[in-house]
Amino acid sequence: MKLLIITAIKEFEKEIKQQLKNAKVSTFSYRDVIGYRDSTEDAIESNWFSSEMNKTDSILFYAFVQEEHVEALFENINEFNVQQKTLSNIHLAVVNIEKSNQK
Repeated sequence: MKLLIITAIKEFEKEIKQQLKNAKVSTFSYRDVIGYRDSTEDAIESNWFSSEMNKTDSILFYAFVQEEHVEALFENINEFNVQQKTLSNIHLAVVNIEKSNQK
C-alpha cells in the first residue's frame, strides 16, 4: 500500500481526476488549499508585482493505492507536465505505508 500526495494549481483539478481514473485509482480525497511561494530571492525584474509572498489557489489530493498503480500514474503525470506551456506542473509524491488497516 502506498500513499499518493498530489499538489497542483486549482486549474488542474479536472486533469488530475482524469489521471487518477486512468491509473485505476478509484478512491481518493482532495481539498482546496492556498499555495505560497516566497519570492524574496527572485531578481527584481522577474518579480513583476514586487510581492514577497505570492498566494495561489491550489488543490491537494491524497489516496491510498496499491503499488501496481503508482508507476502508471507517474508516467502519465510526467507526460502531462512535459506538454504544459505554463510554469506550473502537477507535483506527485509517494510515501510507503508501514502499517495500515486497509485491505
